[in-house]
Amino acid sequence: MSKQRALAIAVLALLIGGLTWAVAQTSKRSFTAEDYVEIQQLYARYNNAIDSGDAEGYAATFTPDGVFNTFNGHDALVGFIHNWREKMGGANRRHWNTNLLITPTPEGANGTVYLFLMDVGARPPTIGTAAKYEDQLVKTADGWRFKKRVTKADGPPPAAPAPKQ
Repeated sequence: MSKQRALAIAVLALLIGGLTWAVAQTSKRSFTAEDYVEIQQLYARYNNAIDSGDAEGYAATFTPDGVFNTFNGHDALVGFIHNWREKMGGANRRHWNTNLLITPTPEGANGTVYLFLMDVGARPPTIGTAAKYEDQLVKTADGWRFKKRVTKADGPPPAAPAPKQ
């Protein structure tokens, strides 16, 4: 291989490497401790609003076009809370979240958290559902909000294999 060709390949490799590094640096979002605390408080406001039946407070944890599972936008989110309380036993449910993980993204953040949905109408209270929320969050003029929130319910354990005969 000629020296000119080797030099051209080396320059090209440095150029590609430099561009890759530059793009990676500009796509990272810088997070502060305040961002993490505000997001944690968003999760707490969400749980308190849904558990108390505060439909407007619940909808306010989302962007105006926010999505919760199949409910899109402010009016659908408010309607979900009314239905949750009046028809789905939501007045006897409490949301318990744990293992919050927040990952900065160029658009804002991704968040995941485990959910135990407690039935406090039963004595003793019981876990009604175990699930995981997968979230897309954005920082708005009013602070951090859910852009999209999807619930992934934990299924029952797999059935034991049938004994071989």
